[in-house]
Amino acid sequence: MDSQTSQPSQAPHSPPSPHTFQVDLRGLVDLLSHHLYSSPKVYLRELLQNAVDAITARRATEPDAPARVRLYAEGGALRVEDTGVGLTEADVHDLLATIGRSSKRAEGLQEVRSDFLGQFGIGLLACFVVAERIRVVSRSARTPGAPPVEWTASDDGSYTVRTLPDAERPEPGTTVHLVARAGCAEWLAPGRVAALARDFGSLLPYDVRVGDETVTDLPAPWDRPYPGPAARRVALARHCHDLFGFTPLDTIDLSVPLAGVRGVAYVLPSAVSPARRAGHRVHLKGMLLTERAEQLLPDWAFFVRCVLDTDSLRPTASREALYEDETLAGVREALGERIRAWLTGLAAGDPERLAAFLAVHHLGVKSLARHDREMLRTMLPWLPFETTDGRLSLEEFAQRHPVVHFTRTVEEYRQVAPIASAQGIGVVNGGYTYDSELVEALPSVRPGTVVAELDAETVTAHLDAVEPAEELALSGFLAAARARLDPLGCDVVLRAFHPLSVPALHLDDRDVRHEQARADAEERADDLWAGILGSLRGGAPRARLVLNHLNPLVRRISALPDPELIGTAAESLYGQALLMAQRPLRPADSALLNRAFIGLLEWATHGEDGRA
Repeated sequence: MDSQTSQPSQAPHSPPSPHTFQVDLRGLVDLLSHHLYSSPKVYLRELLQNAVDAITARRATEPDAPARVRLYAEGGALRVEDTGVGLTEADVHDLLATIGRSSKRAEGLQEVRSDFLGQFGIGLLACFVVAERIRVVSRSARTPGAPPVEWTASDDGSYTVRTLPDAERPEPGTTVHLVARAGCAEWLAPGRVAALARDFGSLLPYDVRVGDETVTDLPAPWDRPYPGPAARRVALARHCHDLFGFTPLDTIDLSVPLAGVRGVAYVLPSAVSPARRAGHRVHLKGMLLTERAEQLLPDWAFFVRCVLDTDSLRPTASREALYEDETLAGVREALGERIRAWLTGLAAGDPERLAAFLAVHHLGVKSLARHDREMLRTMLPWLPFETTDGRLSLEEFAQRHPVVHFTRTVEEYRQVAPIASAQGIGVVNGGYTYDSELVEALPSVRPGTVVAELDAETVTAHLDAVEPAEELALSGFLAAARARLDPLGCDVVLRAFHPLSVPALHLDDRDVRHEQARADAEERADDLWAGILGSLRGGAPRARLVLNHLNPLVRRISALPDPELIGTAAESLYGQALLMAQRPLRPADSALLNRAFIGLLEWATHGEDGRA
């Protein structure tokens, strides 16, 4: 018997049906207006970009083609006309009906791709942020026999396309008609349209007008010829005031031909925080891209505001910021070099202007100098520092003192500055931003300079010792004072120093403060942590209260017979020394001040009662 293996019958596979994404245009417009674009005003930039791109495309094959853009605003409507390459019916379906399709991909336009600013379809879509209806009438310059075509769209996502008689658009080009949506008529008002067109299009290379008013203002202020350098400075200062609202201290040319960058940097007339990110104006091929480009310059150049035009930097998707890539990094470095060269030039040839600049912006230069040895060498004779000899450069200070002492905090400087100055010790306040780093870098650019951090031992060593016999006679007084301050981790030392008006000096350093913080934490910790923190206790130095034997008040206190009163007086001197140094008070210090004050009041009132 023949055997057959039966196979299950299989139905032939049917090919998958293609589907098209359905786009909710109103939802997309809401997304654009609230998340992609910072303001509805970008609609006008997109219209200008489309018109400029169309003219650029036409001129690629017709160099002598007219290059005109005209805007007419009236009655809540806007009409934008250009003499660009225009569209055929096929182009309309390809570019306008397909969201995100770039006009750069259209046939015949590839060779001029780098000259385009935006995407035609996305640009028109952005207009729905302010318009409820868009009508485009266009005639192609590449297909002379093609009739004019009309594309009309509403913000509900529907659109129609039809051809028109030749008389509707006799010449090649495109006209865009917008009708304002409810609540957006102000964006299509004549005054607003004119202001936005001037803002976005002042550097465009073509003839752009709103009605009869010219929008473009070429050449750019930094490229115009002037009678002389002084006239150029005045003109650019006026430009800065019109643009940014301030008159600059100086102007720095920013020209990087290899990167296609031209512009200026304006030096701010007042100091700003290094943490503040300045916004710069960037034009892309003449079109304003952003007024808030933060990553254009190095962080240290926070003292300038820039305006420039570029044809090499890439915009982000919203075309309101710069895309962070290697090109931007290279341009940022090159612009930083231009600012650095300007500083070097001032140091070499215009010390008065440099001094005026550093009086305001020394912090920015210090930020640069700490990373740039050459800039430190150049700026060293000019950078100001707070010192016990006044406000000086490190170069001048080092010429006066064999050892450049410095403190790392403002509090430490305030502790020792009056005393150190009286004893002839030169001290630099390194507590301000970047200062201690620059002081420590001084020997690298000034060989042979000795730099040392000032500590309590050094200050005490420079104070005059009291005669042994006198100190022995005051041993009881010193013992009572030491006993009272010992629980606070503070020793008492007797010295003779100027000025006489200072009764006591509180000295400590970072090691002392670290030990005090450890001890405070140990007191608040549970048994386990107290044991761990206690094991960290070492031979750390203690704070010192240096009593001035030359001060009349200290002499009277040292003659008191009552050890309890001596202790209260010592606590008072300790608290006063802390306050004079502007040091933050620990809870124990605050309690001491309160206790000493009450103790002195009780002693004073007790004395009155006794006399009564």
